[in-house]
Amino acid sequence: MKKIAAFTPYFTEDQAGQVRAAFLAAGHLEGDASVSDFIVRATMREVKRLQRRHNQGRAWDPVPAGALRRGQRTRDELQHRNGGTR
Repeated sequence: MKKIAAFTPYFTEDQAGQVRAAFLAAGHLEGDASVSDFIVRATMREVKRLQRRHNQGRAWDPVPAGALRRGQRTRDELQHRNGGTR
């Protein structure tokens, strides 16, 4: 069994409500045993899409734990991500 690495995604209340609703409505139909399974499956689907689009479909070299910035986005980052709205 592979070692499990921990991540903590940050969702707004609205996003979290939609994640929970989607999991409760369809997670069991998709084979997800937990909301963590649901989030991992969705995240890995996006990783594979990005690999196809930006890395000729190949996996990237792994990045070690601790190499990424931690925490939530800043207000400026949120504004940029939301297209100028807060």
